[in-house]
Amino acid sequence: MRLPSIAAGIVVLALASYSIFTTTATRATAASPDAAQEAGPGPMLPPGAQRTPPPAPQPQNPQNLPEAAQPLQVRTSIVNVFVTVRDHHNEILTGLNKSDFKVFEDGVEQKVAYFNKEMNLPLTMAILMDTSGSMSNTLSAEQDAASRFVHEVMRKKDEALVMSFDLDVNLLADFTEDPNVLEDAIHRTRINAAGPVITAGTVPQNGVIGTDLYDAIYLACHDELASQAGRKAIIVLTDAEDNGSKESMDDAIEAAQKADTVIHVILIIDPMATTGVGPGVAHDMAEQTGGRVIRVHNGNSLEKAFDAISQELRSQYVLGYYPSNTHRDGTYRKIKVAVDAPGARILARKGYYAPYR
Repeated sequence: MRLPSIAAGIVVLALASYSIFTTTATRATAASPDAAQEAGPGPMLPPGAQRTPPPAPQPQNPQNLPEAAQPLQVRTSIVNVFVTVRDHHNEILTGLNKSDFKVFEDGVEQKVAYFNKEMNLPLTMAILMDTSGSMSNTLSAEQDAASRFVHEVMRKKDEALVMSFDLDVNLLADFTEDPNVLEDAIHRTRINAAGPVITAGTVPQNGVIGTDLYDAIYLACHDELASQAGRKAIIVLTDAEDNGSKESMDDAIEAAQKADTVIHVILIIDPMATTGVGPGVAHDMAEQTGGRVIRVHNGNSLEKAFDAISQELRSQYVLGYYPSNTHRDGTYRKIKVAVDAPGARILARKGYYAPYR
């Protein structure tokens, strides 16, 4: 019978395999565990290197790498800054080149590693519609203008969602590439300021009819846009009068900055329903995120406002840089963009939050 011989051969092979594995594991353990964790997969040994005993050809083993074979990884994320440049006549400048731009982070000039003026990156949008009582006279015009906007601005691979807000924040259409779905959601918006409070804590302040503007922006950024890539923008139609949000204006702005999202405000002016703080709020949110505020008074100006936003979204430059400050400390970093063009007016975000760890 040949069974004892076969069994003996299996034992010998197993012991040989165990010896090779032990040698490899011992050599890997001698390297820094932290370095091995940071380095990731790589070749086992450089060509021509010797091992004792010399092994037969083996498949790559990314879990047990010698220290000398590990590539050094520096975890630095590129910072993208989307920029719109207008001249003193308020016309968009489209013929600028990389050499015309300078970017500063916390006062330190950064090297621009990426530049593009052909905006082919997909666009992800959130359309937020104020349905509080102060919008009763303009909602129909808002619906028509917003519907035309999604059909005209959206291209292949673009996505958008629709939310309404009053005493509560409602998601009427989640991200979709279909303008018809978005149009249907836009036309389902209703004035609901006197309706029930659905989101706990969104209670009108001082007895005033509630408008959860800050909550809407916060939720759109934190819950929806933060996980999206590419160019991101919020278009909010409102009088910018908040009464009842759990989140503050600073919370809403911070959420937009962390989600790399620009806030554009179509500011609906109604002298009979405003306390005067709306314009200041709108400008703060737009300026800090690199967006625009466009005031409107009627249906015709609503159409022009959406046309201006559409042009803005399709006429941006993108500048990318690897920050010289490589600390992953979650701190806020100020951004300043300078353009070598006389009288140029620059629209870009004011800063970003660094990654944490």
